[in-house]
Amino acid sequence: MDFIQFPDKSVPYRVFVQNVAAEVVNLLKKDKQDPEYVSQRKAFEIFGRRNVERWRRQGRITPRKRPGKLEYLTADLRLLQRTQQDYSITL
Repeated sequence: MDFIQFPDKSVPYRVFVQNVAAEVVNLLKKDKQDPEYVSQRKAFEIFGRRNVERWRRQGRITPRKRPGKLEYLTADLRLLQRTQQDYSITL
């Protein structure tokens, strides 16, 4: 039996894969109701204004421009929300 070694414990490979699969299914179910695009106002409300502005400034997201509004691809925002960010500050 193969194991995956983590700093705090070993996990059988099969258990690891099953846990990953269960998490993916859970996320897919949660995201199923999301619209393809959300307005900037709604993005600020759901993901936090500072987060959305930071992701845009870093070039991680690009809004789609429509007459009178900016929209963001919801899947991109969800991915960034779930990605661990590196907030190291250099002075």
